[in-house]
Amino acid sequence: MPTRPSRRVVLRVPTAADTAGFVAAAKASRRLHGAWVQAPSSPAEVRAYLKRYASPAGAPTHVGLVAVDRKDGALIGVFNFSNIVRGWFRSAYLGYYAFAPFAGQGYMTEAFGLALDHAFGKLRLHRVEANVQPGNRRSNALVVRVGFTREGYSRRYIRIAGRWRDHVRYAMLAEDWRALKRARKARRA
Repeated sequence: MPTRPSRRVVLRVPTAADTAGFVAAAKASRRLHGAWVQAPSSPAEVRAYLKRYASPAGAPTHVGLVAVDRKDGALIGVFNFSNIVRGWFRSAYLGYYAFAPFAGQGYMTEAFGLALDHAFGKLRLHRVEANVQPGNRRSNALVVRVGFTREGYSRRYIRIAGRWRDHVRYAMLAEDWRALKRARKARRA
């Protein structure tokens, strides 16, 4: 996970110009996503996504970022900070998913570091919570790999694909993220 700019990944706000690529990537990733996530897969769904996650004005409550391949701009994955609460709480929920064919190649690990830099830097959050279905081994391994702490188990937590699904609850605090970055920097020195 990078503590400096990634050599393979760029993180940016999605735009309307991403619509065709987003739809194609979501359709090509249906098998990968399975019951874990329902990515916007039509132009209308992408427009609705952009309206909610890519139009931050003032203090947004939802911020979406896309990870793109630095060399050719291909969409790698998505990070959505939702239900952002400011004030004393300074917290958000994080949803994320990779697009095929980038899954399982370390791109999302690199991008996750950039997303957390954004959350604790630009968004000035104190806490980011990620909720993952127990059977989603790759996603559970990813949040553990980037340093999230398991905090609990939420029964029938989120309705996905027409069913209420259990989730494992993880969190990262700003001070945890800073400590992880310092430790990684010290190991490289």
